[in-house]
Amino acid sequence: MLLSSSQMLRRFCCFSAAASAPSTVTVSSSSYAFNAQKKRLVFLGSPLVSACVLEALFSAASAPDSLFQIAAIVTQPPSGRDRGRKVMPSPVAQHALDRSFPSDLIFTPVKAGEEPFLSSFRALEPDLCITAAYGNILPTKFLQIPSMGTVNIHPSLLPLYRGAAPVQRALQDGIRETGVSLAYTVRQMDAGPVISCENVVVDDQIKAPELLDLLFAQGSKLLIRELPSIFDGSAKTKALAQDESKATLAPKITQEESWLSFDQNAIVLHNKVRAFAGWPGTRAKVLVIDEKSGQNNIMELKIITTRVYSRDDIKISEDEVFFGKGSLIFSCGEGTALEVLEVQLPGKKVVNAAAFWNGLRGQKLKRL
Repeated sequence: MLLSSSQMLRRFCCFSAAASAPSTVTVSSSSYAFNAQKKRLVFLGSPLVSACVLEALFSAASAPDSLFQIAAIVTQPPSGRDRGRKVMPSPVAQHALDRSFPSDLIFTPVKAGEEPFLSSFRALEPDLCITAAYGNILPTKFLQIPSMGTVNIHPSLLPLYRGAAPVQRALQDGIRETGVSLAYTVRQMDAGPVISCENVVVDDQIKAPELLDLLFAQGSKLLIRELPSIFDGSAKTKALAQDESKATLAPKITQEESWLSFDQNAIVLHNKVRAFAGWPGTRAKVLVIDEKSGQNNIMELKIITTRVYSRDDIKISEDEVFFGKGSLIFSCGEGTALEVLEVQLPGKKVVNAAAFWNGLRGQKLKRL
């Protein structure tokens, strides 16, 4: 059971007084001992992709020569997930619990500026905070608490793609190279000095969830490598201010953006399918023509996997969708065409194009 900030407050009120004691083990929660000789690190993250960062920190903290210990975890409150909408801890909270991390050291404030939460957080006296896709704005009064500041793992090469959807927007733009940045957190979103970064080449078929996994895995390694410099203060000296003139934004994805418009170039559509994979996905409407009965019906399809049509052995019809060599082929703007390899009907499983085409039983498709 995860406790609210107010419930945890009384557990932390002894930390401040005990931290000055000369003994090695100074304070403890109900089942967790704090070492006065090690820095207190607090991790903030929520989705599954953040759990790899937390796991890297757990592994590094367990090393005999570790400079730090994980003093607490901050994550989003439990929410309804999956089809049954069962209320469950965030993936990060669940990973921590599976690792036997004390539940009374897992904070789940609705907002990071809540005073009960901040009171508990101050009493913990954290040295450093690490954020990785936490999903909550950190106010100034939070950022002032950790003595060594807050460091964020951001999946882009800052100052490019600041904001909530850096990976999705980068893929949507068709970039061929991106990366992950380790930067100090300031009040302005993703605008703090950059400690270090790693470049990653982007394959033209990779989708957003896969690229997110890759970037946060790289970010975990980068963080562990840079932690000693963060703790000894040299990271602040070498951190570079971002060039504001080069900053670009990556605003949050909306459900309304998920529709595909086939009057656009096929490359634009393919990049959008990759970028919006997972959530919200990409959708298209097609006209199903039954020549035997004379009936026409509009069908909504979720487009799962695509590639840009590059063969010239078949003439592309302007509006008819046809099947060739395992793909549904849609004509697109500027004389281009898009191959659709996997689709999903509402409430159904993902199927390949051949299975979908066979299910039409001779009916024809036209794009809308």
